[in-house]
Amino acid sequence: MRAMQFAVSLCLLLVGIAPADSLNVRLVGSCDTRGSAMGVDVSGSYAYVAASAYGLRVISISDPTNPVEVGYYDTPGTAYGVAVTGDYACVAAASAGLRIISISDPAHPTEVGFYDSLGSVLGVAVSGSFAYIANDLYGLRVISVPGATEVGHCDTLRQASGVAVSGSYAYVADGDSGLWVVSVSNPEDPVGHCDTPGEANGVAVSGNYAYVADGSGGLRVISVSNPAHPVEVGYCGAPADAYGVAKSGTNAYLADGSAGLRIISVSNPAFPGEVGYYDALGVAHGVAVSGDYAYVADGSAGLQVLQFYGEGVEESPEPCVQSRKLAATVVRGMLRLGVGSRQQTGDRAELLDAAGRKVLDLRSGANDVRALAPGVYFCRPTAGFASSGEPQAASHKPQTVSKVIVTR
Repeated sequence: MRAMQFAVSLCLLLVGIAPADSLNVRLVGSCDTRGSAMGVDVSGSYAYVAASAYGLRVISISDPTNPVEVGYYDTPGTAYGVAVTGDYACVAAASAGLRIISISDPAHPTEVGFYDSLGSVLGVAVSGSFAYIANDLYGLRVISVPGATEVGHCDTLRQASGVAVSGSYAYVADGDSGLWVVSVSNPEDPVGHCDTPGEANGVAVSGNYAYVADGSGGLRVISVSNPAHPVEVGYCGAPADAYGVAKSGTNAYLADGSAGLRIISVSNPAFPGEVGYYDALGVAHGVAVSGDYAYVADGSAGLQVLQFYGEGVEESPEPCVQSRKLAATVVRGMLRLGVGSRQQTGDRAELLDAAGRKVLDLRSGANDVRALAPGVYFCRPTAGFASSGEPQAASHKPQTVSKVIVTR
């Protein structure tokens, strides 16, 4: 067997640590919405965008790489949010209340009803034949669709700006008073409340958790397994003011204002962590996820179609993280692992492929890597053992990794 040659370079970082224009996310397509895109919902092969002063824009996404506007309805007021149920798009139109638009013919949307509300309607969610609107002065209002008649309400304490509905409950993001849980069968009496440290701007719900977009920067994960006692269980900071959030699979997609789209893994709700991002061209206000794509209402940049292509490993353009350097050397097909200038029996590492998948556990000393296929690999330190012999806790701090290039 011919000897394999290895080149090792240090100072690479794991996914999500080094700032860049994007990480694990690519821009697939975009569409100008004329007005500033503030909210978005997706139904079938169309994206429906609330475009501030330019009302509702209907965009065909049958080809996500080439989204094309096919129709619009110029609603009064300022369109902040949109939610679709059946043949109707419900538009949160600020001081113009809730506008109910028939989209049975996407090329010619037509208003069929409206609910004129005191205050400003800033957010909307739908479930069946009802729209749930977030009114900045008067909390949650429940409106029939398409009849546009109020059938229930709940006055919250601060500025309601976002709402989600799941099962028997509505979840209201209410500014600096946090998250409110409201029974849809009896909305006048709130069921539960969780005071968030920042400003709750938007909310998405999946299973036993609510995901709140924190206007002070980041994502708050709140357990709602007991709706009467919602409790925050996790938090992940983000660079800017978060406005909207969507949940898909094991990830939360955060519309993070001037910082664009941030993708946060919530596979462990107690320890959410960023796994990808795409810096905004405008100001990201809303996001919807459908299939393999995230549709971002990106302010003056219109609708952006983004694809998250998974976790991997990225080389850092920034200076290395200050930590113990992982020394990996190869002699005659054996990868010799040590830290610094001395071997430590407690030092452990794992070898990853270019996609970030573990292919081999490494230990201090010699490791046989002759069976590896040619390619690029990464050596990442893992938890070792304390002097007592007990396993050390895994570190959540940035870690330096080594790149190993295998050739034959």
